Amino acid sequence: MKEHKAWHINGFLALLAAIVSFAGGIALIVFGSDQLEPNVFLIVLGILLEVIFVVAVSSLTIVQPNEAKVITFFGTYVGTVRDSGLWIVVPFTNKKKVTLKVRNFNSQTLKVNDAEGNPVEIGAVVVFKVTETAKASFDVDNYERFVEIQSETAVRHIAAQYPYDTFTDTAVQSLRGNADEVAAEMMHELQNRLAAAGVEVIETRLTHLAYAPEIASAMLQRQQATAIVSARQRIVEGAVGMVDSALKQLAENGIVLDEERRAAMVNNLMVAIVSDRGATPVINTGSLYS
Repeated sequence: MKEHKAWHINGFLALLAAIVSFAGGIALIVFGSDQLEPNVFLIVLGILLEVIFVVAVSSLTIVQPNEAKVITFFGTYVGTVRDSGLWIVVPFTNKKKVTLKVRNFNSQTLKVNDAEGNPVEIGAVVVFKVTETAKASFDVDNYERFVEIQSETAVRHIAAQYPYDTFTDTAVQSLRGNADEVAAEMMHELQNRLAAAGVEVIETRLTHLAYAPEIASAMLQRQQATAIVSARQRIVEGAVGMVDSALKQLAENGIVLDEERRAAMVNNLMVAIVSDRGATPVINTGSLYS
């Protein structure tokens, strides 16, 4: 259902008319009944003024700032009043309040399997507001509950599309390493889901992301092992470069080593550089060939 503007005019006129009608109606009824012979005309006129009072009061509605009133007349949608103030609308209508304020929804911490099948805990915050009051009122049963359910569904769906983390050098997006991209995709999917309720998604962010307790220890060991392997690989690459540079400098200085001495030197340098402990020098007083 599409929202449209409801008919409304300044409500202070109706308030004044209601006060005058009420006071005048009471006065006419009392005056007409107080005579020796009741004045039917005055009594009927007083009753009519009281009816006008009831009609005037039923047409009044107050709209607060950042609020809207959805007007229905015996089950028919009349329109929406978004202007704040005191207004006269169609009499005997139902006036439902719909807030237009920006609100937050914090999802529960959900346990989901990521793209690699690992159980992870994930939570998100959704910032939203109502932009179509008619859809929010009539196209869904309860738009606030609708936002909650669809938000948690979107979080589960997005979390299942990405691994928690990447342990290779390939350019693969992950929940931990690409939080902004994941939040943007979640926002796009959630907006498509909530369009039916007339709700606009302003922002989505992950508020909680962790491995499930049953695998957290094992995954921590995996991360540590990956970090150690990566560090060792860098150390070896650097050591090879240093050994190659040392051999080139010896050759430039005229020091020629045969293959066996070259192999021994390379072995000693690699052990000294790559080892995580301080090297203990050993002085060879003999010959390699003795």
